[in-house]
Amino acid sequence: MNIEDFRNYCMSKKEVTEHFPFDDDVLVFKVCNKMFALVSLKQWEEGQGFINLKCDPNYAEELRDAYSVVRPGYHMNKKHWNSVYIHKGELSLDLVMQLIDHSYNLVLDSLPLKLGPKSILKSEE
Repeated sequence: MNIEDFRNYCMSKKEVTEHFPFDDDVLVFKVCNKMFALVSLKQWEEGQGFINLKCDPNYAEELRDAYSVVRPGYHMNKKHWNSVYIHKGELSLDLVMQLIDHSYNLVLDSLPLKLGPKSILKSEE
């Protein structure tokens, strides 16, 4: 997955917007104004890139145990976020996309009902 594929996949989801809230380097994807994915463009270009993705705490531990390229979220709440180092080639494209979907859906599930029917927004799992 290259950076454009990652961006396009995130942006293809309903109600997703992209931002640079911290600086000109960290690209943040939000659904209904809540973060679900972050990436450093500079680190990506240098081949050291990783994606920060929200994750269920139990599943996060399982992933970290199973894959050396899934680590506690860098500069994030380590219980709820993983840093996924996709440049290492250990993870399949399908798994990376599933982890992005998981993060997106976790954020959707946490939204208040007044933001609309979550079932309309929710990605296929």
